[in-house]
Amino acid sequence: MTQEQCTHRNNVQSSEKPHVYKVGIYGWRKRCLYLFVLLLMILILVNLALTIWILKVMDFTIDGMGNLRITEKGLKLEGDSEFLQPLYAKEIQSRTGTPLFLQSSKNVSVNILNGKNKMVTQLVAGSRGVEARGKMLQVRSSAGKLLFSADEQEVVVGAERLRVMGAEGAVFTGSIETPHVRAEPFKELRLESPTRSLFMDAPKGVQILAEVGDIQAVCKNELRLESKDGEITLEADRIKLLRLPEGKASLTASRQNVFEVCVCPNGALFLSQAGSGSTCQISNSVCL
Repeated sequence: MTQEQCTHRNNVQSSEKPHVYKVGIYGWRKRCLYLFVLLLMILILVNLALTIWILKVMDFTIDGMGNLRITEKGLKLEGDSEFLQPLYAKEIQSRTGTPLFLQSSKNVSVNILNGKNKMVTQLVAGSRGVEARGKMLQVRSSAGKLLFSADEQEVVVGAERLRVMGAEGAVFTGSIETPHVRAEPFKELRLESPTRSLFMDAPKGVQILAEVGDIQAVCKNELRLESKDGEITLEADRIKLLRLPEGKASLTASRQNVFEVCVCPNGALFLSQAGSGSTCQISNSVCL
């Protein structure tokens, strides 16, 4: 190739413009991308504003949220709190000097479970009353003295005095054991069994004492005073035996107002007109 041909070819190549390739997003794609970024920024700002508003309304702080505070001893609630689900806690107590209120629209239940998640003790306070279930129920004073105890075997009243305020008194379907029965001052004491018998028994004796007033024993059928080993003593300035039957007087006896108390072999008492000697005669109408 000659020198002139090479020069002409170089001039032709140099006269052509080089092609430039653009890199990026242009046109409607670019506008959509900017719009998407703008919407994303708006959502971020709205989300941030809502988060700040929730923190402000719920009163979130470093120590807790709202009325709930986290302390070294546990959780602390200030004011009224409402629980929609069961509450599990080791200890619940109020602030010093303020009472603790538990309120529910139906009932308040306190359940004690053992290691096998089986209920062993339950306390239910509802509209019908307060019901407690357990092996034993104890009530103690502030000093630790036992005031009341109940289990399947017995019920113990540890107070010094048991007062029954009802007008009808206390009703017992079975036997009772007590060292002392006393009425209130200036009130009468009545032991009554309307449809059955009344027995008073003690290994060392039964003492009935009325310092002021009378003692009256009334029954429908029989009143029995029995002493197996000792004696029965009636000690008073005046002893009256009213409505005793009168035995048949002899024809020779004169009518008088002095009588003799006679005893039948079966223990029945009757009157007989007194005389210089004993006038007691077995009366078929009284002794038989």
